[in-house]
Amino acid sequence: MSEDESNPVLKLPRILDFGAAESFLDTMRSRLQDNPRLRVDASGVEVLTVPCIQIILSALHTYDEMSVERPSAEYINAFQDLGIDCRYRADSEIEAAAEPEPSTDAVSDPPPPTEESAMSKRILTIDDSKTIRDMLMLTLAEAGFEVLQAVDGQDGLDVLDKEQVDVVITDINMPRMDGYEVIRHLRNNSAHKSTPILVLTTESEADKKNLARVAGATGWMVKPFDPERLIATINKVAP
Repeated sequence: MSEDESNPVLKLPRILDFGAAESFLDTMRSRLQDNPRLRVDASGVEVLTVPCIQIILSALHTYDEMSVERPSAEYINAFQDLGIDCRYRADSEIEAAAEPEPSTDAVSDPPPPTEESAMSKRILTIDDSKTIRDMLMLTLAEAGFEVLQAVDGQDGLDVLDKEQVDVVITDINMPRMDGYEVIRHLRNNSAHKSTPILVLTTESEADKKNLARVAGATGWMVKPFDPERLIATINKVAP
């Protein structure tokens, strides 16, 4: 790691795997708070997993002056394997999963929400990964939403017993109660029959998407999420 006062540089480590995600998130936060014009040297990266890709995407979205330089072939391939080019424009998969909820396909550059409209929306995120919860918090809070968090499906239902929200974002694979059960429970509750529910998961198989659709999900997105598309989708399903 090297830097000067005007042009800080963070050299990424060789391995950014699942185990490194939490410390990597802390490092990025600390460095970006010191200077949002952070330059990231990715020339030595050999392993880059989804949580760390998500951290980079969210940081680039939040800090416009941050840049990534000299990406290694492995770094570029890790993004491209997920449909994201190294200019960090992600074609995140967003599929409508239920009717008569509005489709979330082809979300195209809606006007940014006003502070008043954004603050009127409360989002519950349900995910057993602290890294993903932190990334969602970073993205959604920066966009002006109020964010509640739950660490698994049962925790999510417990939160919803006490709180009203405008949108639920849930993972699928979680301990105690998975995302499918969360969706079924909510759709069987008169208070949440029409609440938009977005599935955010690493899963992409058609049969799993169909299970979510049958359960009553509004839409399906694949991790890592593109922050701008996620915000646009929330504004579309909960205008």
